[in-house]
Amino acid sequence: MKSLPPDAALLAGVEAGGTKWRCLVGAGPGQILADTLIPTTTPEQTLAQLRDFLDAAQQQWGPLAAIGVASFGPVDLHPRSQRYGFITNTPKPGWAFTDVAGFLRRHFGTPVGFDTDVNGAALGEWRWGAARGLDTFVYLTVGTGIGGGGIVGGRLMHGLIHPEMGHMRVARDPARDPFPGICPFHHDCLEGLASGPALAARWGRDPRDLPPDHPAWALEADYLAQALHTLICILSPQRIILGGGVMQQTQLYPMIRERVRASLAGYLEHPALDQMDRFITAPELGARSGALGALILAERALRGANP
Repeated sequence: MKSLPPDAALLAGVEAGGTKWRCLVGAGPGQILADTLIPTTTPEQTLAQLRDFLDAAQQQWGPLAAIGVASFGPVDLHPRSQRYGFITNTPKPGWAFTDVAGFLRRHFGTPVGFDTDVNGAALGEWRWGAARGLDTFVYLTVGTGIGGGGIVGGRLMHGLIHPEMGHMRVARDPARDPFPGICPFHHDCLEGLASGPALAARWGRDPRDLPPDHPAWALEADYLAQALHTLICILSPQRIILGGGVMQQTQLYPMIRERVRASLAGYLEHPALDQMDRFITAPELGARSGALGALILAERALRGANP
């Protein structure tokens, strides 16, 4: 039977995604007692399934010490706000102003750590994955939506609200790409042009069914390279990690690296930029980056630490 070391707190880490929620119970990558995927349907159904899974875990393993949630957004991260722990004005139908952290806190009576899904993934990669030893890096996820987060100077990226890298503007050539974009707020922002649903809407097919040499991927690489150029010039990250379902099309990595190198045009000089295969890379923790990072959010909430 699996068990944790006697001094390890039993934690739950939840990556709340736009398509599915992943929940881990344990203390870290080598100490996972339970792992499940929950489809993202309605808030009521999804939260009820999460509650039932965690209740069952407690019956088997004992009381949870804390819960961490790394959620799709936008979200409210200000502890003094009446809507702290809410998903706020998200474009995902039915989910606007859902009180995720409050639901869990009321039911389980435990501390709840809460942040964005990409900041959660960044935390996981920082401690256990592709960003170990770095103090400034970006994690960009390209999937159902596009979001970015990371660490600057050893701290998670927070500010007025939190980064919304998926909604940065990129240049679209209407002659080459007449597709107007699907973002209900900005139309042809990065998410509106390069997310999984944008690919499906532009090409009329599930992007997973597009062959590696389909023109979709050259256009996708162009848009993502534009975004990375901007992030490199503004944040000067030591590494960029690209995750999410769209990046399972691994032919995108060399295409993006080539375009970023060409776009920077030799202006920025640093040895790291001469090793693009290491500078722009995949997550080492794979699909579990966000949920593992949520365990760290739970750990921090337990000790009352700021993110």
